[in-house]
Amino acid sequence: MAGPWRTVARVLTEVFQPPIVVFGLLLISPAIEPGFPGTIWFGLLAALFVCVLPLAYVLVMVKLGRITDHHVSDRRQRPALLLMALVSVVVGLVVLQLMNGPVSVLVMIIALIGGIGILAVVSAFWKMSGHASALAAAAVIVVAMFGPVWLPVLLLVPAVGWSRLVLRAHTLGQVVVGSLFGGVVIAGLWWLLRELML
Repeated sequence: MAGPWRTVARVLTEVFQPPIVVFGLLLISPAIEPGFPGTIWFGLLAALFVCVLPLAYVLVMVKLGRITDHHVSDRRQRPALLLMALVSVVVGLVVLQLMNGPVSVLVMIIALIGGIGILAVVSAFWKMSGHASALAAAAVIVVAMFGPVWLPVLLLVPAVGWSRLVLRAHTLGQVVVGSLFGGVVIAGLWWLLRELML
């Protein structure tokens, strides 16, 4: 597919890439506890460790020619990158714990650690869609946090999945499994931790 549809696909892929989606999710994560939006800066601090630092590392590696592109299209390059991201996330978790950050932010980070860990293992063998995983998790969590009025955000999941197919970044199976992994496993882990810790 070429022309304007490919341009739309590229825009969707860039706007809803995992670091951006997770950044937004972390910003709103304290909303389920009293004190929001005054506590939003804890979400911002979490986003520094979970999104900004790993993305900065990727961009530096792309510049040095050690990673093909910022979407890490080469499956073989993903495990090492995801491991580094996992280390950054764990450090962020420790920092927030030491600062007595909101439990809701810690819950979100722990759920993401679980997701990144599983994704790192799978990526060693198969290229599950990180875009689909991140967006499906975010969409389901947003609906769980703010109610059914936010159900339309779920439509973004097939839209972004379509963009990954148009750009030939993934197969249909990789997009579907990524969506289910994010929407069921990561969001489910977040829900379970929220019930246990809040």
